[in-house]
Amino acid sequence: MAKLDERIGFIGGGNMAFAIGSGLVRCGIVKASQVLVSGPHIENLQRWRDLGAVTCDDNYNVLEHTDIVFICVKPHMLSTCASQLKYKHVPSAKDANKLVVSVLAGTSLQTLEEAFSFMGSSELKVIRTMPNTSMQVGEGCTVYTGNARVSHHDLEKIHLMLNALGLAQQVPESMIDAVTGVAGCGPAFVYTIIEALADGGVKQGVPRQMALQFAAQTLLGAAKTVLLTGKHPAVLRDEVCSPGGATIVGVHELEKGNLRSTLINAVEKSSQRSAELGKK
Repeated sequence: MAKLDERIGFIGGGNMAFAIGSGLVRCGIVKASQVLVSGPHIENLQRWRDLGAVTCDDNYNVLEHTDIVFICVKPHMLSTCASQLKYKHVPSAKDANKLVVSVLAGTSLQTLEEAFSFMGSSELKVIRTMPNTSMQVGEGCTVYTGNARVSHHDLEKIHLMLNALGLAQQVPESMIDAVTGVAGCGPAFVYTIIEALADGGVKQGVPRQMALQFAAQTLLGAAKTVLLTGKHPAVLRDEVCSPGGATIVGVHELEKGNLRSTLINAVEKSSQRSAELGKK
């Protein structure tokens, strides 16, 4: 038995959309038959059909026949996508009950409201989210915020969906670009760290696949330790660093290489770029 009765739509069936959709089905939040997905090239939606979802090449079909509509196109395609939907749209009482959910980086609630104003600006319910691709394994990190017409019940439904795929939290819209730099872009930063740790292992004679497995598991274990113990990372690091030992020597090398500053700078630049994307 699915936990939600609503039909869930995805306009755009790419990696982020599939991470969300497949995760919702896997967790039992919805049945695959409740999911409708559109994309410009129907042949690229085969994995959705393998999941059991319905696919089509008409975005308006998704908007018309679903209750919660995830907008998963590229940010620069929003205007074109909305214009095409507007051209086909026939106003109805159903519009007031639909939830439009955006995963577009840097795209503000105001921009979304303007793009979908053809659905009735006085009734339009829009939610802006910033998820990450770790949703595909049930360990996502997503923030969300809604416009003034989104009800508490609407937010509860969105929280149920997103929290089933990892961690979800409602935040002020002013914080979303900053969170994008940490959580939205963060997986790419962490993958780079995993690769570098593994390369270090290979350099010291550890077989490649083994080094990758050890590096990934080490980050997984460290992350869980932070979350489950509630200790500050600096405290946990000090617990590993024995006086005169191997770890403190390595930590010194990280400090000489400015790892901490580099990561802070990466978050800052990614946050700024997220904000810039919304102004284009």
